[in-house]
Amino acid sequence: MSKTLVQPVGQKRLTNVAVVRLKKHGVRFEIACYKNKVLSWRSHVEKDLDEVLQSHTVYTNVSKGVLAKSKDLIKTFGTDDQTKICLEILEKGELQVAGKERESQLSSQFRDIATIVMQKTVNPETKHPYTISMIERLMHEIHFAVDPHSSSKKQALEVIRELQKQFPIKRSPMRIKLTVPEQNLSALKEKLNAWNADIVSKDESGSQQSVICELEPGSFRDCDVLVRNLQGKLEILAVSVNAEGDTQVDNYDDFNEFALHRDRGDKEIDDPVADLSERIQNQAISTEKGNASGEAKQSKCTTCKAIVGDAKELREHCESDWHKHNLRRKTRQLPPLTAEDCLADMEMKESKSDLNDYSF
Repeated sequence: MSKTLVQPVGQKRLTNVAVVRLKKHGVRFEIACYKNKVLSWRSHVEKDLDEVLQSHTVYTNVSKGVLAKSKDLIKTFGTDDQTKICLEILEKGELQVAGKERESQLSSQFRDIATIVMQKTVNPETKHPYTISMIERLMHEIHFAVDPHSSSKKQALEVIRELQKQFPIKRSPMRIKLTVPEQNLSALKEKLNAWNADIVSKDESGSQQSVICELEPGSFRDCDVLVRNLQGKLEILAVSVNAEGDTQVDNYDDFNEFALHRDRGDKEIDDPVADLSERIQNQAISTEKGNASGEAKQSKCTTCKAIVGDAKELREHCESDWHKHNLRRKTRQLPPLTAEDCLADMEMKESKSDLNDYSF
């Protein structure tokens, strides 16, 4: 007697997919998408729906391959057109990711936020930016938690406001050029003084008067409105201005020494970042004195356009990431970067690479 082999039907198990889930009228609906494509679709980078959806099918449980019933689709969406329903779920649904993948996304976004904070802030004493690792430590100090549903730029501005309450950090100024008629120049200068803007240069020749100044970003909109009212024009020269120089902030980018002092009771440090800023400033002053006294012994790197020390230090410099990064820029006919700018550039590329790895 022959036996009939019973095969399960109506199930299509899908694994290694990105699931988008939408709960509507008490019923859960899911669609199966390709990884790294959902966010690309939502940001309008990806235009081809077939590149996003694994199938134009609506499920109640993707992992088990349970299809949604037609009567439930009609009752909930008013249609049983699977493609139209998939589009609605894709736009409004919640992306489901695994625990490790979610952790990686949050870690990547945390780094992205720290990078933005680093680019937009400076130490008010030295006028130099903090390093990316220091910004991350400060963010941990204020117990910052990433919101995956909010943009990195918006969260970075919130982080800056919180950091300013506890640490010596300020927004790096913008450099702008303001041009107004001669009769309105005095009114413009009065407002710039009220905004504590630093005037870099002035050109008072002719009927149109020009002023180049550095202004706090928070006053930019008011300045723009003022210049328009004064029948002038505003030109942005730089969105972020830092002090020039090669102060090695990296050498002081660790709080372990401060923790050691506290544990041993050698010295009470109420504000480690403020003490850190003082040390950076002192180190910069001592470096300038050293250069003045031993100028004849200093070697210059023509690639980085910087004084790096004696012959031994020059050899070590040529093995550094700073020098190698500027060599790559030189082959592309790009100008060299300072140590801080080079670090920021490399960190930004690393951050973008992380985002590409974990973006959909």
